[in-house]
Amino acid sequence: MADAAVRSHKPATSKRTPAGGAPTAPHTAEEASDPRIDVAAVTDLLLGTWADTRREAREMIKDPAFWRIDGQPMAEHRERTLTQLHLLVEHGGSRRAFPAEYGGLGDNGANLAGFQELVLADPSLQIKSGVQWGLFGSAIFQLGTKEHHDRWLSGVIDMSLPGAFAMTETGHGSDVAAIGTTATYDAETEEFVIHTPFRGAWKDYLGNAALHGKAATVFAQLITGGVNYGVHCFFVPLRDEEGNFLPGIGGEDDGVKGGLNGIDNGRLHFDHVRIPRTNLLNRYGDVAADGTYSSDIPTPGRRFFTMLGALVQGRVSLDGAATTGTALSLYIALTYANQRRQFDSGAGTAEVVLLDYGKHQRRLLPLLAQNYAQFFAHDELLRAFDGVFSGRNDTSTERENLETLAAALKPLSTWNALDTIQEAREACGGSGFLAENRMVGLHQDLDVYVTFEGDNNVLLQLVGKRLLSDFAQQFKGKDAAALARYAAKQTAGKLFHGAGLRQLGQSVADLGSTARSVELGLREDQQHELLAGRVQQMVSDIAGALRPASKLSPADAAALFNGHQAELIEAARAHAELLQWEAFTDGVNKVDDDGTKQVLTWLRDLFGLHLIEKHLAWYLINGRLSAQRAASVSRYIDRLAARLRPHAQDLVDAYGFAPEHVRAPIASGAELERQNEARDYYAALAASGDAPVSEKSLKKK
Repeated sequence: MADAAVRSHKPATSKRTPAGGAPTAPHTAEEASDPRIDVAAVTDLLLGTWADTRREAREMIKDPAFWRIDGQPMAEHRERTLTQLHLLVEHGGSRRAFPAEYGGLGDNGANLAGFQELVLADPSLQIKSGVQWGLFGSAIFQLGTKEHHDRWLSGVIDMSLPGAFAMTETGHGSDVAAIGTTATYDAETEEFVIHTPFRGAWKDYLGNAALHGKAATVFAQLITGGVNYGVHCFFVPLRDEEGNFLPGIGGEDDGVKGGLNGIDNGRLHFDHVRIPRTNLLNRYGDVAADGTYSSDIPTPGRRFFTMLGALVQGRVSLDGAATTGTALSLYIALTYANQRRQFDSGAGTAEVVLLDYGKHQRRLLPLLAQNYAQFFAHDELLRAFDGVFSGRNDTSTERENLETLAAALKPLSTWNALDTIQEAREACGGSGFLAENRMVGLHQDLDVYVTFEGDNNVLLQLVGKRLLSDFAQQFKGKDAAALARYAAKQTAGKLFHGAGLRQLGQSVADLGSTARSVELGLREDQQHELLAGRVQQMVSDIAGALRPASKLSPADAAALFNGHQAELIEAARAHAELLQWEAFTDGVNKVDDDGTKQVLTWLRDLFGLHLIEKHLAWYLINGRLSAQRAASVSRYIDRLAARLRPHAQDLVDAYGFAPEHVRAPIASGAELERQNEARDYYAALAASGDAPVSEKSLKKK
């Protein structure tokens, strides 16, 4: 469908002449004689499965009481954010994920869908509410049993029990298995003794720890009978009703951060703090009164990952919040670019709208396509999350798939957020640097998302290991003949790509125009082949390189793995990009309206070619693209960007943001008013006959 449109579509470079006389590109689909997207229908697509919940949350945060105040002192910002959490309770926003018997709604997908929309109000509000209900509350709910739910969940939901999630330590961030805090069982008193034996074991970067938390879910090494049974979670009271630390507990304020200063992040340490045996959140492991340890999960490794997997919702929500925050920056930048004029056309006529410049299209429209892909991929992730946490699909396989998907998508969306917000900021010039236009604050607040809930590179390494595991699974139980056939196929593939045979075939086919080159080799199925083929070859190559590890000593095997770690992470990133492209394609294929489907297909093609262009060196080195076809990728991206230019405003309007969500003067219509005022002024001056004559015109005479 996309290629038929390439041949038949009226060129987007056709000119129109506005009132000022400067030739510019068509600004609307109507002017370009293009199909129009159904904006409302696309909004429904982007809002996804829980669109009603998203709209409900967006309606709530139209209230200025939820908005971030730029430049507000940290202490005031923290108290404002705490007040906002109480407002969320009043609006029912804290109840969605919890069971009905505790006043909840039992809807996990809706919970995260509504939660991530809070980024439009103030990312500090989004993250602090995530600490309270998505981490502290979820640890009690997911890792505890009914006894714990009865004791604490109601207080968690109504904010009478604000809490911290004490997992990360100063000395161990993403490496949770190696944390230093201990919980040693004393059978005589039937108590656990929580202790941080050295400075690096202090719990750090904890929201609600510096001021507001009355209790914490503390992760510690469970020791009983002289045996360490690994990391478990404990409910530990922190402060009395006056806000003072309880005996044996101390802490520090993390102070001013690079962003999210509405959250009272702090450090905690414990000096032989005693808690009842029943404060162990014992869903996956328990200690009897006599100190005997028991668990339905026999291996410590599986038990550890099961406990952490129960808390995967943090990664899921960050993927969605980063996607929504990125969309806000694109809405602001593209709306501004559609109104702001700069430089005339060279004929001394009216100035040109920024978005008419090819470079401006090239810098923003591929990022718009990328963001659309993230929306579609996130909805798939959210559906997978809801399937597992609702119990409908709660199997070990589905949990593992969910964890892998979240670990794949969260890094891309959070990295893309920083890159896109920065590009959008620069595209708005000095106006983008003003705090009132949101971009600087968004970048500051979303910066830490790339290390929240697991450092992005560590998460992608987990994905890479899963890819290798799945690759090896293909050969489980295979006989020697089957392995030989695979080896022969791989060798043939290497020769096929490496010797240039495919390049030669492409070069013969590519004789002619760039359009024909694209038509023959960069359509939907070829995009998928290139993206999927890259993942397959990267994983295969790494697996081959690591094959000797089984015959090496542990130290040498670790060194071998370390030597290929960067490649493994890059393969995982390629896998995540493929998942996003496939989700975008699936979303497009569900569209019935022809005009909407056509425009979204162009946008999907722009995303696919953007990914291929980003990795052109790999495709050339590995013989996957001829030089001519590789050169055509960038040229065709330019053509697609020009074709999509008339649709840019419709595509960002489809995000469904109201003025109360945007709150950026440069995207409010004020810029258009300024431009119109300037044009009217110069038109009136010219008509009056009093306009000064330019020096250049005098010299020409």
